[in-house]
Amino acid sequence: MAAGGRWLRGCCSVLRRSLPVLASVGQRGLAGRSGQWHRAVGLGVALCAVPVVEQQSSGSLSNDALIRRAVSLVTDSTATLLSQTTYALIEALTEYTKAIYTLVSLYKQYSNLLGKMNSDEVDAVWQVVIGARVDMTTKQQEYLRLESSWMTALRLSEMAAEAAYQSGADQASVTARSHIQVLKSQVQEVRLLSQKAETKLAEAQTDELIKARGEDSSLPQGVLGNSDDDPYLRED
Repeated sequence: MAAGGRWLRGCCSVLRRSLPVLASVGQRGLAGRSGQWHRAVGLGVALCAVPVVEQQSSGSLSNDALIRRAVSLVTDSTATLLSQTTYALIEALTEYTKAIYTLVSLYKQYSNLLGKMNSDEVDAVWQVVIGARVDMTTKQQEYLRLESSWMTALRLSEMAAEAAYQSGADQASVTARSHIQVLKSQVQEVRLLSQKAETKLAEAQTDELIKARGEDSSLPQGVLGNSDDDPYLRED
């Protein structure tokens, strides 16, 4: 080791004597860049510290935590969708129910006027009844279309609530299920009203047919004929 050290010092001495310019440049370079070197070292230390901080931050959110966060967002989104479709369905069902009661009222008026009108008057009144029935059918088709969308939104909400439960997001699951139950109850209430209206319509149609068959007055073509031949006399 001692002989190796003496040999290395000898080589360095020879190089300094042979290359004075290189030696002086090297000394000036080291002296002039010492401050930059220290700054570079400090920057390197700082950069080396960054991944450690990021790793600690990422490690604080496990896969389960990320899943719970994502499923909470999903339950919020499906709840919004369910709320909007519920509102639209309730509005459509309400309009459909109003149309039914309008038709019920017209049927009753028509029945009461049987035998008191001539054929032209009967035909004119009957055309009004037909127009109301067409309007009711249009509103029925609209509510059925929205009901399909509502059922899809309901299934999505139920799936999101189940996913929240399975992932451990208990609060999101409970909130979602509670929201579903409230909206289902609201829709059920409006459905019962429309079903009650449909029952009254069936009764009014039956009364009208009984009175019409018992009258000897002239009626429009098709009113007393086979109900299967007239789409506006058939039950929905």
